[in-house]
Amino acid sequence: MADLSDDLLIESYQKAQDLQLSVDFITLIQKELERRSLSFTSHSIHKKLT
Repeated sequence: MADLSDDLLIESYQKAQDLQLSVDFITLIQKELERRSLSFTSHSIHKKLT
């Protein structure tokens, strides 16, 4: 996942949610979003303000 751009990772997360893919896969994406300091909600994903 490290090779994916932030935009592609976000798009993948949203698509996985839409398609109701496995919880394990979605959790994996969520952990990568957190590692990159990207926050996520069901409606939007944005860069965390630090």
